[in-house]
Amino acid sequence: MALIDLLDVYKHYEAQKILEGINFHVDEGERIVIVGKNGSGKSTLMKIVNNSLDFDEGERITRQNLQIKMLSQVPKFKAGHNVREAVEAGLDELKSAKERYEEISEQLSSDFDNTLLLKEHAELSNTLDHHNAWNLDDKIERIIQHFQLKEYEFKDVQILSGGEQRRVALASLLLQKPDVLLLDEPTNHLDVYMVEFLEELILKEKFTLVFISHDRYFIDRIATKTIEVEDTKLREYRGGYSNYLEQKQEYLRTLQKQHDTLLKHLKTENEWFARGVRARLKRNEGRKERLMNLREDAKTNPAQIRKMRVELQREAKHFNRDKSVNKQKMLFEIDHLGITLGQKRLITDFSARILQKDVIAIVGPNGSGKSTLLKALLGRLQATNGTIKKGEFAIGYFDQHREMLDDSRNLIETFCPHGGDRVEVRGKNYHVYGYLKNFLFPREFLDKKIGSLSGGEKNRVALALLFTKQVDCLILDEPTNDLDIPTINILEEQLQNFPGAVMIVSHDRYFIDKIAKKLFIFKGDGTIEESYQNYTEYLELEREIKTLNIMERENTQAEKPLHVKKKSEKALKLTYKEKEALQTLPLEIEKLEEEIDSLNTCLSNPECYQEKGLHVIAKELEKLELLYEEKIEYLLNIEEKKELIETLKEE
Repeated sequence: MALIDLLDVYKHYEAQKILEGINFHVDEGERIVIVGKNGSGKSTLMKIVNNSLDFDEGERITRQNLQIKMLSQVPKFKAGHNVREAVEAGLDELKSAKERYEEISEQLSSDFDNTLLLKEHAELSNTLDHHNAWNLDDKIERIIQHFQLKEYEFKDVQILSGGEQRRVALASLLLQKPDVLLLDEPTNHLDVYMVEFLEELILKEKFTLVFISHDRYFIDRIATKTIEVEDTKLREYRGGYSNYLEQKQEYLRTLQKQHDTLLKHLKTENEWFARGVRARLKRNEGRKERLMNLREDAKTNPAQIRKMRVELQREAKHFNRDKSVNKQKMLFEIDHLGITLGQKRLITDFSARILQKDVIAIVGPNGSGKSTLLKALLGRLQATNGTIKKGEFAIGYFDQHREMLDDSRNLIETFCPHGGDRVEVRGKNYHVYGYLKNFLFPREFLDKKIGSLSGGEKNRVALALLFTKQVDCLILDEPTNDLDIPTINILEEQLQNFPGAVMIVSHDRYFIDKIAKKLFIFKGDGTIEESYQNYTEYLELEREIKTLNIMERENTQAEKPLHVKKKSEKALKLTYKEKEALQTLPLEIEKLEEEIDSLNTCLSNPECYQEKGLHVIAKELEKLELLYEEKIEYLLNIEEKKELIETLKEE
């Protein structure tokens, strides 16, 4: 069902054309990612969808009473609100709906034929269903925990950093679950564990979503459709990032004009994705199947859980053997390093060697000390104990503050501070424009002041400048933030061709998988694990070991004494809504099966599908099949719960 339609929309900024006669549609249940170069019009399109920006021509049509909410880059909160109050802001209506639903449920137990009450009860049930608001308190607690906001829960939200405030605003929007949620770079300021939680939540609660992101794994897992903004037009691709790569590559091949550079990047990226990512996904699916089978075996043989945990830990250790080449020049020798800031112990007894060709990703939760380690290596922070020995070599450093740039200079002055228009890059001499076009800068940018550029453009300049420096080691702190995907591809290519050592702090799993040869994994308790494992592989093993620990706890719970079981039995019961669903769902499912059969019959009959339209029927069939799967899954969950209650009673 169409929720938003933009028809033949134009948007100009003075003489600059941004969008020219574009059409854009959001259907219920879709998760649409908007991609394109920085400055191409992604945010403009998002604001028009949100109705927070006027357009010059065209039409915007939305379903009546549609609730659209957008994550702001700079969130605003009510004065005096603490973090928990800010997270809960906007939930009053849902809380009232839940209270009223429970009140009516109580009344209906003695007055079941009251038509008005039944009607209101059904409406409230639909509202609570749509917003998944049946257990709001549990959801609030879970999201505060997963977004690492618990320690700030009762602090004034205004004293938090910009990144922390964005997490608060995101948590609030996710809990409200509007009809359409708009997110601009939602994974910025989230560590990998928060991103994984966000992915699970979006998929589980079936959000209708329009988002902008440079996180390619996030796009691939979440997006059902990719919209590319390019040269004032929109182009639509099915699916997420991997599908986009294949379809975009095919599209470029069909064009007459030359797109050699872009085609080369896409071809390389597509090959890497197909070779590495899909192989890992296949291995991970195999592990998940083993875990599912193990759940049944473990009921009769708990030792199987411990056996599998040992296997997974052995698999992880296999990657962690020292694979370094000892003949390489040593850059840093870290010996029993410890760093404490305030009352927090960030690094405890860490020893490692960093060699001249190491490519190391420094990963772990937010606030665990990753940037602190970089500062210690740069000599900007004194160790509490232990030593860092540094050889004689030059370091190139990139951070989010872009400290190497001078806002008063233009691009020519930045790259040629002593005059001229030539630049030296790793032994080769380039004209400034010839070099900068590799970083997607058009010729007219050469005279622009750094201060007039956007954040993403400044990042591109800083990275381009970094690779002109004669250095032996690059240290980069969150280099992919504010970059578009084409620029990240260029950065990856530059890093892969860099002959020295590279150390990167990043939460971008795709970027790390593609670039890093070694990991320094901050565990969050001061310890750092050194690993040669692929990062996604590491996260998957870590997640599976956690699942095994939960399974073991569940088995222990199952062995508790009878009085504890009786307490569990009392707490576990079917809700009024679930009892009602047991009666109505089988009939609804049967009706859906008939409709699906009817559409499939029509698709095999040319007269039928030509009359109604092949695309219309295919889309309707897809929606019905999705609804059918949802209802089947819901019914099975209720029946499983009912069986569990009956089993507890028998015991």
